[in-house]
Amino acid sequence: MPYRRTERVIERLAARRDDILASARAVATAQGLAGVQIVPVAERAGIAAGTVYRYFPAKADLVAALLEQVSEQEVAAMTTAASGAPGPLSGLAAAVTTFAGRALRQRRLVFAMLAEPVEPEIEAQRRACRRAVAAVLEGCIRAAVASGRLPEQDARIGADAILGALVEALIGPSADETADPAKQKETVQAMVLLVLRALGVVDARARGLVVQAPWPVDDAA
Repeated sequence: MPYRRTERVIERLAARRDDILASARAVATAQGLAGVQIVPVAERAGIAAGTVYRYFPAKADLVAALLEQVSEQEVAAMTTAASGAPGPLSGLAAAVTTFAGRALRQRRLVFAMLAEPVEPEIEAQRRACRRAVAAVLEGCIRAAVASGRLPEQDARIGADAILGALVEALIGPSADETADPAKQKETVQAMVLLVLRALGVVDARARGLVVQAPWPVDDAA
């Protein structure tokens, strides 16, 4: 008779996998993707390296799973913020504010997800993460264009340009690093204003949208 895993065993396996990913996330947050190696991740999780290999046969598998997890969380936060806004332009401002505010709270992790140089076998997953985030912005732009709130334009190019600007200005190597919440909010609002202006929103309207955009709630809250 073939072995069948019980529900309890399946839950335990899933919990162990989550623990490993949590450890990998902590390492990436402190050291970037370069620091995500099997041994230090295992040590942080309090398990043997061999146990990690049972879930993730190679470092590339572990990093890919981590990137997918982080990407899904950021996309979900942006999508929720946009869908909760009263209109398409407000949704765009909310999505940008959410991405930017969350990125400033976890600079190294988000930079690793979107822009840190990685091995060729990981690059495809990293490109997928970047495209997933940009796709949310693209959807917001398309909705605003369709409703007449933005002029006709290439939403794909606009979304990619916005994401590139946000990464470079907020969490890139030359970005100003500050832990002051007030300064972070001021920086994010400046970037959202820049984005709206670039897409064709007149200044007075853009400033109002920036002020109204809700600040992202901390995941731990």
